[in-house]
Amino acid sequence: MADWDIWAVIAVLAVATACTRSGLWMVGHRVTIPRRVQELLRYAPACALAAIVAPDFMLGPQGDIQLAVTNPKLLAGLAALAYYLWRRNMLQTIVIGMVVFTVLRVSHVFQGLA
Repeated sequence: MADWDIWAVIAVLAVATACTRSGLWMVGHRVTIPRRVQELLRYAPACALAAIVAPDFMLGPQGDIQLAVTNPKLLAGLAALAYYLWRRNMLQTIVIGMVVFTVLRVSHVFQGLA
């Protein structure tokens, strides 16, 4: 690919991004979104986050599904979920999930040496 091709692609993508992001801003005052749709859009960020995070919990290094007790990411995610349901504190949930994940990974590493 030549240099001008790369710059042309960057320019076209920049224009496309600007158009899609500013479209609703320019005509947003003329468009009314139904109340039911507004209520449903509240859940969009949580659904997007779940769609990104959930596969990482369940997939192994080779891309196969690992739902076994030996999967440290899945166990740490379940521990974090249980802690969140108990305490409802997001920062503590992240810390607990990372601590459980780190302990499981370290114990797995040292288990192979024994």
